[in-house]
Amino acid sequence: MARQTAATRAAGERVPPPCDWKKRINGASGTVGSAAVQLALVRDARVIGTAGPANHEYLRSLGAEPVAYGDGLLERVRALAPDGVDRALDVAGSGVLPELIELAGAPEHVVTIADFAGAQEHGETFSSGDAGRAVYALAAIGELIRSGRFSLPVAQTFPLAEVAEAHRAGEDGRVRGKLVLVVGSPD
Repeated sequence: MARQTAATRAAGERVPPPCDWKKRINGASGTVGSAAVQLALVRDARVIGTAGPANHEYLRSLGAEPVAYGDGLLERVRALAPDGVDRALDVAGSGVLPELIELAGAPEHVVTIADFAGAQEHGETFSSGDAGRAVYALAAIGELIRSGRFSLPVAQTFPLAEVAEAHRAGEDGRVRGKLVLVVGSPD
């Protein structure tokens, strides 16, 4: 039985039912990762998120259980989820697809948006986000934003003339939140 919200009913789309999955999100503290954390938690999933130690408190504030990158990652995740996880999402592309398969039990339980070559090599799903579900996702996120259950902070704003600087700021992959270009001057 699917839950529905006013926004998704108006758009003619269904909200997926709640789940009791354990999900592992690689790159959980970045913009895409923190969005994935929030969306999974709304569906009542237990989320284990990988991030650097400086971002662990942020992940806790979202409701995820943080684990650090690096050697011993499998053991740290298994300490939290001894039987592994039901699904895994890679948004960082940091070469961990084999570990995610091991934790999730099969390549079909792993999706990456950041490692096309790894997905081809190991058999995971690569998603570029163009599978036609954008209307559903936008309607669902809009309702969650209105209800205060979803947010993406703005990390920094740049005037349009500083687009190159904005690009450089985002290149290192360590920005938490959105980089926003401001077109025109506020009046």
